Amino acid sequence: MTARANPKDMTLFAPAACPRLIVKVGSALLVDREGQVRRDWLAGLVADLTERVQAGQQIAIVSSGAIALGARRLKLPKGGRASLEDAQAAAATGQIALSGVWAELLHAQGLTAAQILVTLDDLEDRRRYLNVSATLDRLLKLGVVPVINENDSVATEEIRFGDNDRLAARVASAAGADGVILLSDVDGLYDSNPTTNPGATLIPLVEKLDARIEAMADSGSASGMGSGGMVSKIEAARIAISAGAHLAIATGKVDHPLARLAEGGTIFLAKQNARARKAWLRGGLTAKGMIHIDAGAVNALKQGRSLLSAGATRVEGRFARGDLIVVVGPDGTQLARGLAEYDHSDAHRITGKRSEELADILGYAPRAALVHRSHMALL
Repeated sequence: MTARANPKDMTLFAPAACPRLIVKVGSALLVDREGQVRRDWLAGLVADLTERVQAGQQIAIVSSGAIALGARRLKLPKGGRASLEDAQAAAATGQIALSGVWAELLHAQGLTAAQILVTLDDLEDRRRYLNVSATLDRLLKLGVVPVINENDSVATEEIRFGDNDRLAARVASAAGADGVILLSDVDGLYDSNPTTNPGATLIPLVEKLDARIEAMADSGSASGMGSGGMVSKIEAARIAISAGAHLAIATGKVDHPLARLAEGGTIFLAKQNARARKAWLRGGLTAKGMIHIDAGAVNALKQGRSLLSAGATRVEGRFARGDLIVVVGPDGTQLARGLAEYDHSDAHRITGKRSEELADILGYAPRAALVHRSHMALL
């Protein structure tokens, strides 16, 4: 079952309202069951993209499909996902073919393509993140269409995004984009799984991403070809809206999917534009630990204050000073992400202690906070 999106909501992605846009294309849309690129469909999408670029939008593409395409060429079982080594080999083989198709079709429309391959660390490490951001900004201002993918040929299971939904949202943050469109083999978020419940209802607009919305997600990938399901799309929405970018989930199983965006889908409305550093902190995926806090500390954070040791109740994980950590409230809700001012062992020693006690406990002059407000972003 599908429902029409509100056309007024879809104007979030019009050129005048969305100067910079990230479009993610799923594997099942790009590559058919025989492992061949769906060139006719892709040519229609490129025509849509060209129309938008000519209207003044700056567009970057996050493209899946390298593993699926490479697996066919190498005759690997299970779509190239039987082992990490197979996936890496398939990605290396498929990526060069995939980027060639993108470049060819964009060139035919008078557009210049660029390729950017990133790993999780490229967007989690602040310095490397800024380098990616600068490259994207320059390419987009030059009128180039960057085609971005995870560098699966070198990424390991421990250090990878694992799906291009979250990658697209993280790229949106790095690029300072105003919107993200996830084109997929699903046509939006439903109140229950439409595969098992024919009466499921499409949710056209999400103004607040809360536990109720998260509970609607299903982790399965409809095609079996991609690595993301609705859970990854919800996580992508969290990252995007925290960075000030609207996010839409829309079906790509139609010709010219961008031109037909208003026919269905789900839009997650962004918060007000976030400062760049705060957006980077909110979107972090590799937190090394958690600091649990009491109700008094929750109120202090909401008033824009730093997290002091007296408000901490428990420390989890092994982290060093400067690592990304999550601040958790008494009810288990994640409240903030920030950079630790202490390593885990010292943080554990001063948990619940007042500031005047810290020097005696630590044996050195203490820092002002467990997490300073300048290095923390509320969720």
